[in-house]
Amino acid sequence: MKTILIVEDELPISQVLKVYVQKANFKTEQVFNGNEVIEKFERTKPDLVLLDVMLPGKDGWTILKEIRQKSTCPVIMLTALGDVNYKLSGLNGGADDYISKPFIADEVVARIHAVLRRAQTDTSPLKCFGQLQIDTKSHRVTINDREIELTPRDLSVLLFLAENPNQTFSRDQLIEHVWGWEYDGSDRAVDLAIKRLRKQLQEWPESEGEIKTLRGLGYQFCVYKK
Repeated sequence: MKTILIVEDELPISQVLKVYVQKANFKTEQVFNGNEVIEKFERTKPDLVLLDVMLPGKDGWTILKEIRQKSTCPVIMLTALGDVNYKLSGLNGGADDYISKPFIADEVVARIHAVLRRAQTDTSPLKCFGQLQIDTKSHRVTINDREIELTPRDLSVLLFLAENPNQTFSRDQLIEHVWGWEYDGSDRAVDLAIKRLRKQLQEWPESEGEIKTLRGLGYQFCVYKK
């Protein structure tokens, strides 16, 4: 039986979630104060966290960051803050889904099932594209077993593209997903990051894949051989 950690300071909402989640055959643990979440998380080792943003003590953003420093456990954010920028902040910060209040409890349960299914389909952190291997957990990138040194930003670009192979992303989309909405610099930074990545990945055989430029559309991490 999988365990769901419910982090919600409003008792009536927490209790409703508990009833519906248990009805769906999950075990539940509850926390009402942000300062107690990490201790409870480490002790109970949940399979998924329902995490409210506005909490006494540490807020949800801080807790999400601390969880991501030690675990890939799925996290669904719960908040009354429905603005799209808050949603993007949560997703870019490592949340797996985001539900705005007021919500329907049945929908929350459906989202839990969906996120857990996604987590189960790709449990290995190692992504192999021919001779190019990317460990999304340790952030180690190798070509033919030779480690490639990348800056944190360039690594973030590569990780995002590798998670979405054969999909095209514009400069604005890459800035949104990698740099974040608060970035106020030039989109030229994307071009420079791609240029540096291509140089670092030049030993990756073209027959296996490449980072391709689609004129007027953006960039694509093309994979020809896995």
